[in-house]
Amino acid sequence: MAEQTAAQHELATLIVTCLNLESVTPEQIDPEAPLFGGELGLDSIDALEIALAVSKRYGFQLRSDNPDNKQIFTSLRSLSAHVELNRVG
Repeated sequence: MAEQTAAQHELATLIVTCLNLESVTPEQIDPEAPLFGGELGLDSIDALEIALAVSKRYGFQLRSDNPDNKQIFTSLRSLSAHVELNRVG
């Protein structure tokens, strides 16, 4: 498993908290592993929850009509990179 950066760990913690993932710790989320359809078993409702939590925490909207969403939500690494590029403050 790849090691998480500080930004990835912060985002993993947000994901675990906002989705109430009781059987997963932030440290267990592999930055390279698929967020959806993988071990986490996340679905489209979870994506909406994550988008809402990200917008509250980082101050920008993850829009549902963004054509890059599939890429953005591929993995913790890709989502974290997108957050780092767009976060406010």
